[in-house]
Amino acid sequence: MSTSEPTFVNVTNRKIIHVDMDAFYASVEQRDHPELRGKPVAVGHADSRGVVATASYEARKFGVHSAMPSSRAKMLCPQLVFIEGRMSHYKEVGMQIREIFHRYTDLVEPISIDEAYLDVTNNKKGIVLGVDVAKRIKVDIRNELHLVASAGVSYNKFLAKVASDWRKPDGLCTIHPSRAQHFIEQLPIKAFWGVGPVTEEKFLKMGVKTGADLLKMPLAELVSHFGQAGVTYYKFARGIDDRPVQSERVRKSVGCEVTYEVDIPDRAFVLEEIGVLADDLLKRLNRSRFVGTTLTLKVRFFDFRTVTRSLTADAPLVDKDSIVRAATALLTDVDIPSRGVRLLGLSVSSPVEEQNERQGVLF
Repeated sequence: MSTSEPTFVNVTNRKIIHVDMDAFYASVEQRDHPELRGKPVAVGHADSRGVVATASYEARKFGVHSAMPSSRAKMLCPQLVFIEGRMSHYKEVGMQIREIFHRYTDLVEPISIDEAYLDVTNNKKGIVLGVDVAKRIKVDIRNELHLVASAGVSYNKFLAKVASDWRKPDGLCTIHPSRAQHFIEQLPIKAFWGVGPVTEEKFLKMGVKTGADLLKMPLAELVSHFGQAGVTYYKFARGIDDRPVQSERVRKSVGCEVTYEVDIPDRAFVLEEIGVLADDLLKRLNRSRFVGTTLTLKVRFFDFRTVTRSLTADAPLVDKDSIVRAATALLTDVDIPSRGVRLLGLSVSSPVEEQNERQGVLF
């Protein structure tokens, strides 16, 4: 490496845990329905247009995984049992899990319904080792909720997240500061946070296959290929991640979408469905107490090609008429193919409170 490379400070005195529930939706169904235990289970729609939301570990042995078309899943595992999802129930269980987290720390950053970061550097129980906090949380979840969680423990979020995936299911992995660099150098590049299939392919073409390869890359070259993300990859290769665990996350948008059993054939039907979507969106906005000014329309065609269009209104989108008007205006820029539309979605973003903060208090 070039001697002119910058030096970043690595803070290693925090204790960060990443907890990730194992096959959450499917595990809840197996818990609630004993006859499903030990069987390959998929949560999702079983019809030909359905998609697997979560697969049990018994199903994963056959190659079934989340986001897979249901038809493909049934081909891989003919004995697969499909269960319709119960999102309200999963959210309730997710809140019970979160209550367990808060026994140990108030620095809890939910990532999803079944996943969160915890900063237990100064925890409520006065437990010295982060791994001991993680052990107790796993035991509490198992004993009280009869579910299984995996946990990763380290001094930052990046390493804790990698660690939680390392020994699934029912995993517990600690990456100590003294062993972190060696651990990182062995990682495949796809294991790094922010590296999806497209970025992985780009790295592989550059000859970067592992963390050790990434460590050799000059910062300037990473930035030239990946922009600001290049700085993040540069730091991750050195075990540096100073992102705090944020206990309160500001909601940036509220949305809804629907996939149709039969493709919508023409613009008139699409306009009719936009009215139905607007009703659903308005309910979600009111329930979340969210007020925003930008509307985004999402349209997925019969061939899975997807387009999005957005506009920012002069006034907050707080009623059905304003939402429908904005969505209709956006639709004029979308060509509806003769074979129809598979999915429609609407979302509101640009929170009014955030805009007020940027502009300053006027009154």
